Amino acid sequence: MISIVIPSLNKLAYTRRCLESLLTTVGVEIEFVIVDNGSDDDTPAYLLDFRTRTKARGIPTTVLFNDHNVGAITARNQAIALCHGDDIAFLDNDIVLRDRRWLAVLRDTLHSDPAIAVVTPKLLFPFAPFPIEHAGIAIAPNGVVGYLGRGADRDDPEFNTRRTLQGSASACIVVKRSVLDEVGVFDEIFNPVQFEDLDLLYRIRAAGYTVVYEPAVEMYHFENITTDNTPQVNFKYQTIKNGIEFKRRWRHMFSTENGPAEDTLRWAELPRHRIETIGDLETRE
Repeated sequence: MISIVIPSLNKLAYTRRCLESLLTTVGVEIEFVIVDNGSDDDTPAYLLDFRTRTKARGIPTTVLFNDHNVGAITARNQAIALCHGDDIAFLDNDIVLRDRRWLAVLRDTLHSDPAIAVVTPKLLFPFAPFPIEHAGIAIAPNGVVGYLGRGADRDDPEFNTRRTLQGSASACIVVKRSVLDEVGVFDEIFNPVQFEDLDLLYRIRAAGYTVVYEPAVEMYHFENITTDNTPQVNFKYQTIKNGIEFKRRWRHMFSTENGPAEDTLRWAELPRHRIETIGDLETRE
């Protein structure tokens, strides 16, 4: 079994589209573990209904309701404690399934080598012509962080080959539970968000494991919806503060990894589309 962990905080339209798409997953036994961080819209009612419907279909679903926003990192750690799967898929609530066999393929890649501890798919923007949003993360020797492939054509050969990575955003990753048991869960010093995923993956890599990008799987990602306009979250401040802590901890690694030059990792600002403007999205078997 693979546990699918999703935190939520309002933004029901995205959570609904995410979860309903994931119900079409095939090829692997799954459970859902959802942690709601004090939503005050209709999200709680929807999640209770989702739990009822999935259980009727034989899919175990656990929903934990926090009475306030404890942070996405704490929410994920709460979920980990409730998971029964041998592997855990961490997803943001603005991910939408594109490949119905996404989890089976990522699982097979994850277990194709004992050294692989984490696998991430190709993430696409959910609007035509569906450019790449994320093909893994690279870190320059001075600590500048960048998304690989951002804005590139989804069929660009450079991003259609499986490769090892320095890091990955946790918007969609699958991790071996045994490795989490070994190295520990997300460090809540990074609450409520930002750099907790890179910190975890560097701990995993420091323990001798690898992080792998699997382009055979494509998923849609709306980007930044999970944290956008969230009360009491100063995204820019958190990025700077947590980035300083990440660099303090891991400079001894990334400064010697021969990562890309800083000028190749500059953030490309691309158009953002809200869910209201997005129609049906292609799903592949």
